[in-house]
Amino acid sequence: MLRDFSVQSLFMGLLVAFVGFASSFSVILQGLEGAGASHAQSASGLMALSIGMGLCGIIISAVTRMPVSIAWSTPGAALLATSGALPGGFNAAVGAFMIAAALIILAGLLKPVGRAISAIPAPLANAMLAGVLLALCFAPVEAVKVSPLLALPIVATWVIVGAFNRLLAVPAAFLAFVAVLIFGVDADAEAWSGVFRNAFAAPVWVTPHFSLQGAVSMALPLFIVTMASQNIPGVAILNINNYRPSAGRMFSATGLATLFITPFGGHGVNLAAITAAMCAGTDAHPDPKRRYWSAIIAGIGYIVLGLFSGLVVALVSLAPPVLIEAVAGLALIGAFGGAILGAFKEPEAREAAAITFLVVASGVGFLGISGAFWGLLAGLLVHGIKGWAAQRARAREGRV
Repeated sequence: MLRDFSVQSLFMGLLVAFVGFASSFSVILQGLEGAGASHAQSASGLMALSIGMGLCGIIISAVTRMPVSIAWSTPGAALLATSGALPGGFNAAVGAFMIAAALIILAGLLKPVGRAISAIPAPLANAMLAGVLLALCFAPVEAVKVSPLLALPIVATWVIVGAFNRLLAVPAAFLAFVAVLIFGVDADAEAWSGVFRNAFAAPVWVTPHFSLQGAVSMALPLFIVTMASQNIPGVAILNINNYRPSAGRMFSATGLATLFITPFGGHGVNLAAITAAMCAGTDAHPDPKRRYWSAIIAGIGYIVLGLFSGLVVALVSLAPPVLIEAVAGLALIGAFGGAILGAFKEPEAREAAAITFLVVASGVGFLGISGAFWGLLAGLLVHGIKGWAAQRARAREGRV
């Protein structure tokens, strides 16, 4: 195994860890706090997610000898940020996280469950994700309106760096955020000393609370978003690069890893999509059989970054909330664009996708259940009726 190690894979793995963490940690924090987590619980959740995806990526890649990149569920965190806290607070959210993890394990073990998720039309799954992301993607505009002197350098950095290297755009925006925080935000010496006192996050145990509302309103949408937006594309990217993993086993492995970290505030880890392409591509190593080291190095990097998640949370707490939301929004613009394209590229599914998108984006829930569930349900209903009508029309034409 050590004979397969290379400097090229080392640098790619370090880049993957930096990009994967810096590009979306702000979304994770916003999602956990939106679900009712305190600062200490958010730091614990970020640490649990980082260590969980690091260990999971190391073990799967070492066992399979494939570059299997593991990530936290960024779309899932965006869902949490827009769904709002459940009755019962963060304990109820953690219960929902555990239910979603159990569903992912079942999806890997039971073929009918996996097939049912795969049967959800891709335009509707993308429309649901786009509806979830829309409000968050407005944040950079709102930040420029509220505080242009602080927000414009962050947005400008994202635009300029993204013009040359799309993967480094959000990490560069984060570095610009740190510079704005140091030079543009007034914080006394005591506040800065508190940042370094809290450099290491302490694990915080959260006893899960289970409820039907949490299962339907949060767990089920979290499960669908994670499977449709992360796990299934993650397998597809590996296949594109001529790797043939056992998808079911990997789904179950990520679900099991999630189950272990949920009591410490982590909402979910899954197969990566964007960073999977980095680890599985030729830039990781010319020899496909040696690329798995890039995923192993990335896993080690995630663990190290997770240990310092307390520093990240303490640093972020010094900034105006609108700036945090702006960084999170910039991190999600690419995902939003991809989801919109996937939602509306098929003409026959556009009406159902539009219904799904509008219901989810409205943020309106019914019976205590979030709009993500109702939007998908409405889209499936419209899609089913249109399909039934088209089938009847074809049958009439056949009889003529």
